[in-house]
Amino acid sequence: MSQAFALIDKLAAEADLSRAELRLLLGARDESSADRLFEKARQARHAVYGRDVFIRGLIELTSYCRNDCLYCGIRKSNLKAERYRLTKEQILDCCAQGHELGFRTFVLQGGEDPHFTDDVVADLVSAVKAAHPDCAITLSLGERGRDSYRRWFEAGAERYLLRHETRNEAHYASLHPAAMSLRDRLECLEVLRDVGYQVGCGFMVGSPGQTLDHLVDDLRFVKEFEPHMVGIGPFIPHQDTPFAGEPAGTLELTLFLLGVIRLLLPQVLLPATTALGTISPTGREMGVLAGANVVMPNLSPVAVRKKYLLYDNKICTGDEAAECRFCLQRRIGGIGYDVAVTRGDHAGFSCQQAIASA
Repeated sequence: MSQAFALIDKLAAEADLSRAELRLLLGARDESSADRLFEKARQARHAVYGRDVFIRGLIELTSYCRNDCLYCGIRKSNLKAERYRLTKEQILDCCAQGHELGFRTFVLQGGEDPHFTDDVVADLVSAVKAAHPDCAITLSLGERGRDSYRRWFEAGAERYLLRHETRNEAHYASLHPAAMSLRDRLECLEVLRDVGYQVGCGFMVGSPGQTLDHLVDDLRFVKEFEPHMVGIGPFIPHQDTPFAGEPAGTLELTLFLLGVIRLLLPQVLLPATTALGTISPTGREMGVLAGANVVMPNLSPVAVRKKYLLYDNKICTGDEAAECRFCLQRRIGGIGYDVAVTRGDHAGFSCQQAIASA
């Protein structure tokens, strides 16, 4: 048995590896070890979630952002970016259409736009929850204070996605402006957990300057933090950012890391991201076969989708919501999995909590 096989078997049995073992596994990976990893990852996710794949309706609220992250197409310094803000009415229309299509989670995502104040977001969350009490609301609006997070939670939001991007402090500084810090990002994640959210973190794969040791830092962090959700995807450059000429992250490494994360956290909600589908026509299906169990079709109005370009060549910017929904259902069914019309909560989230929040 190869060293990589032995490490995969240990990871599957114990749901953990040391830093040194993780580095060995990443460094020794090859096609045969990837196949074994994905088989073990599928077994782990089937034991918890069966063959259900949870769909989240993504609504991109705004392309305005106060931040200047070097990798992001909607960074404030990109004067070529087209800016927009959805109105409350537009957002509620998206949710209504999504509900008819079987979505039972809405993900409200956007740049850190000062227009979306505590009051605006709380009112929006309350309105969505009143219209669709059987649905979960996920927010992904960046770094805010405890009072903001608490207010939105009390208004009805139950999940929050905040990718940490990289656990290595020097690497974080190389990807972000000086005004941002890894310490602040990690503090926000802790506050979100304290408030009561199902919390999601995550990182880019293949971002400029990333090393295997950085990835080991990320894997150890997600194991120790134990988030409910982990969102990872390949870095894809945007033509109007300082990283325009940098190579993209690879499908191969992203899939391998999905398998590792599934075994580290068997109950985790793990998306096969749009970025995976962007770098490969079958990337999202391959992500599900590597251990992912979430996909996030876009419910945003078609007229604004090309304005929310975090990276180049993003897929599905011209497809109607119904087209995205049923296309994914066919794709997921084609690999032997089922799209579930359900909230799709983390396995550790009790039925009592779900009922109380509905």
